[in-house]
Amino acid sequence: QVQLVESGGGLVQAGESLRLSCAASGSIFSFDVWGWYRQAPGKQRELVTMFRRDGSTNYADSVKGRFTISRDNAKNTNYLQMNSLKPEDTAVYYCRILTARVDVWGQGTQVTVSS
Repeated sequence: QVQLVESGGGLVQAGESLRLSCAASGSIFSFDVWGWYRQAPGKQRELVTMFRRDGSTNYADSVKGRFTISRDNAKNTNYLQMNSLKPEDTAVYYCRILTARVDVWGQGTQVTVSS
């Protein structure tokens, strides 16, 4: 059974940076999607960025040039580096992994950006 644990959220000021981590328990041999989503109060959950099976990435237009996804396969960990944060980035950030067998979400980590 795959489980995801996010960490790294917090309260920062606009313009500052944060790095989120998503540690996956169990072996991840392949996946269709491994990425980050976010949900702001009163809004729908939206894709932030993800890795696809072929290693390619996809970013929401609102974060392009500011956020970077990376991963350490040896540690089964996925990272989201967030630079130049804006108040509109405030949300709960969720990690998700989708494979042929499971669709697993983490518990979420709060990111709050003050102006």
